Amino acid sequence: MRSAVVTGASTDIGRACALLLHSKGWMVFAGVRREEDAAALREAASERLHPLLLDVTAPEQIRAAAERVAAAVGESGLDGLVNNAGIAVAGPLEFVPPSELLRQLAVNVVGQVAVTQPFIPLLRQARGRIVNMGSVSGLVSIPFMGPYSASKFALEAVTDAMRLELAPWGVEVVIVEPGTIATPIWDKSGAAADALAAGYPAQARALYGAVFDQLRESVVAAGKRGLPPERVAAAVLEALTAERPRTRYVVAPGGAAVRVMRHLPDRTRDSLVQRRLPKRPR
Repeated sequence: MRSAVVTGASTDIGRACALLLHSKGWMVFAGVRREEDAAALREAASERLHPLLLDVTAPEQIRAAAERVAAAVGESGLDGLVNNAGIAVAGPLEFVPPSELLRQLAVNVVGQVAVTQPFIPLLRQARGRIVNMGSVSGLVSIPFMGPYSASKFALEAVTDAMRLELAPWGVEVVIVEPGTIATPIWDKSGAAADALAAGYPAQARALYGAVFDQLRESVVAAGKRGLPPERVAAAVLEALTAERPRTRYVVAPGGAAVRVMRHLPDRTRDSLVQRRLPKRPR
């Protein structure tokens, strides 16, 4: 029986990944932060799905999860680790508090590495695979999503380095790069951005108010029209099972356009993005 750990499995992409792998006969260890989320997963699956209380910023929970998984898989090792847990911090970088930047990076970058480290010996045993959940925001950055994009750009670098470091043992490291997916993360991000903005000085509203409001509305609206999480889960399954997986999987409408945007000259890309924004005061 193949085995996998999926972080951030309470809802949305993580839950879809956990349930899809379970449906394919895998033993799944699903990381959640609340006991009620663990209970909901137990109700949706069989005894092959094992919820784990796992906050990726809590060393003691990471250590306990790794010990539990090691005891369960034994000498077979671990076939897959899906680093999905993440948050999205939004706002103009001129005013985003450094503490929020640290929180963004602590969850989306440091947390991913912290979780991965204790599982590498188990992955090495099974010649398993690591799938990191990136984003098209890690390929092209847009205004007011700088903190989130910074974390996803960093995760691209982490993935590339880790892929090279673990290649001698046959451990593949892949990044999946979703576009806009229909998940509440965008509603949560919008609400969190509003809460942050409430603490900004009046100057922030004068400088950025109109453009920030419009972009926030468009991001939340796009999230409601986004692809279903199951599309991302399908890409994760392929990354875990393909004989020779790709190093990157873009899961987005117009994925080719994202790749083109990434390689355009900076000024050309800036111009294309700025045309979609309302004019701001000077």
